[in-house]
Amino acid sequence: MRVRNALSTKAMTEVERRVRELCTRLAPQLQFHGWHHVSFVRDKSVHFAERNGSEVDVVHVAALVHDVNYVVRRNSPAAEGSDLRMRILADAGVDDSTAGWIDRIVDEAEMRTRHRDISPEAQALSDADTLFKALPVTPVVLAHKYLLENGITLRELAHKIVGEQQDKQDDGYYFYDPEAAATYTRWATANLELWQCIVESLDDPCVTDLLAAVP
Repeated sequence: MRVRNALSTKAMTEVERRVRELCTRLAPQLQFHGWHHVSFVRDKSVHFAERNGSEVDVVHVAALVHDVNYVVRRNSPAAEGSDLRMRILADAGVDDSTAGWIDRIVDEAEMRTRHRDISPEAQALSDADTLFKALPVTPVVLAHKYLLENGITLRELAHKIVGEQQDKQDDGYYFYDPEAAATYTRWATANLELWQCIVESLDDPCVTDLLAAVP
């Protein structure tokens, strides 16, 4: 159920202050999921929420707290951040009902488990987060930061990306918003093709030796 004006400006400002402070303090730990990521997803989520008629303020705050699980544990699912997320929201003055709604949106939007029929709020958050993954600059500038942040190998990341994202692309809901699909699907297709090629290349012993020799 949607409740208009569920969040006060004061509460939204306080959530942002707390998340930004957390990202700043833990910047060496959050090399991929730091404030640069959070603010991008926040801005794009608001844009998609305005387009699909969902509760913009709720989506705004959900985007701010959607990745706090990476503060709790490296390489973790969104659900592991639930306690911290709820504490941030409560301390910022968000009521329990709205906080619970925000927490559900974050879980619902997660790439690994999302499906075609998620709520409009989750769709807006998902499209913003998915776009960050599909940006042409992400594998060039940020992929190595994801590896460092989460303590995983290139092989693990490549299999994760292809395994979690390709079926959404194949089934036609990689992006939910028609504008996003029309504008960014070419980027998403190229990105997934790149990661599929990386998966294949890592089966070549010479590539394995090459990577092992890189300082």
